Amino acid sequence: MKNSGNNKVLFMAQAAMIAAIYVVLTIVFAPFSYGEVQVRISEALTILPVFTPAAIPGLFIGCIISNILGGCILPDIIFGSLATLIGAICTWQLRNKSKFLAPLPPILANTIIVPFVLRYGYQVPLPIPFMMLTVGIGEVISCGVLGMIVYAALSRYKHAIFKTA
Repeated sequence: MKNSGNNKVLFMAQAAMIAAIYVVLTIVFAPFSYGEVQVRISEALTILPVFTPAAIPGLFIGCIISNILGGCILPDIIFGSLATLIGAICTWQLRNKSKFLAPLPPILANTIIVPFVLRYGYQVPLPIPFMMLTVGIGEVISCGVLGMIVYAALSRYKHAIFKTA
């Protein structure tokens, strides 16, 4: 029974650390993190569900806090964070497949959802397909390129960093 309690504490600690790192990266790189064209550096962390399920709530909570602190409107706080949550859940589900599939869920979720938030929430007058292209490019850079760099850096040490209690 004690091990189960330790696992819960470890899970919560990992989720909290991931959320905190996500927030710090988003705020530190704020000029790149918000707007119609964005490369949210913190989205590189969306690769983490490959290593631990604690990344799912960590990324979701980190995104919510980042969007609140960044002054985002309520639809962006809700739907932008849900895009990150959907991406994280689907990345977790793909964890045993090819590592190259892992960045796809957050790229797709954000590419589909965020342009609608920009258009209908922020009244950005650009066509939705164009915003899908710009958001998609930013997500490919942050999740695809930077995320795979994070994956490469962590995969060698995953058992030490993401071990269970």
